[in-house]
Amino acid sequence: MTPRLLLAALGLLCLVLPARADGEVQKIITPADKVRLDKYGETRKAALAEAKAGDPAEVSQLDALLAKPIVAFSDKDLSGNWQCRTIKVGLTGPLVIYGWFKCKVTDDGSGWQLEKVSGSQRTKGRFFDDSEKRAIYLGSGYVNDNKPKPYGSGPESDQVGYAFRTSANEWRIEFPAPYYESKLDIIEFKR
Repeated sequence: MTPRLLLAALGLLCLVLPARADGEVQKIITPADKVRLDKYGETRKAALAEAKAGDPAEVSQLDALLAKPIVAFSDKDLSGNWQCRTIKVGLTGPLVIYGWFKCKVTDDGSGWQLEKVSGSQRTKGRFFDDSEKRAIYLGSGYVNDNKPKPYGSGPESDQVGYAFRTSANEWRIEFPAPYYESKLDIIEFKR
């Protein structure tokens, strides 16, 4: 490969990188959210065990979502409008799957930002690289048209989760131990 082609390829790669890859997430993440990510596996396992007692049709939808193979983020730009829905797993009920709402992903040059723009329970935040097939989401949950607080404002609004891409037009974020209502929240995205 010639130096010119190599530089062009590197420039193109920089355009499709999904999130900040400079270790900034470790400077920003709260100690409580670090613990939630550290316990992600056990929290997820317990929540999914509870979900099995839910409505069989919803359990089938959840199983189908989670059975999709995880693919890399590196070749896809998530910017744009998405349909999104929240799935609440465990704790106050075994499983609840809400209807579809609107979400938007933008890129300000330093990484992707998400905002759920319709529905009563919303989120706004940013993605950070974790691995080729997983990103960390740090955001703020808020209700209706209230102004979201900055991440780090406290456990009632702070949100943390792992994002996984399953196809060119589908991905999800899994939030372990959210502050309200469930053991695991999943936001599913499609377009």
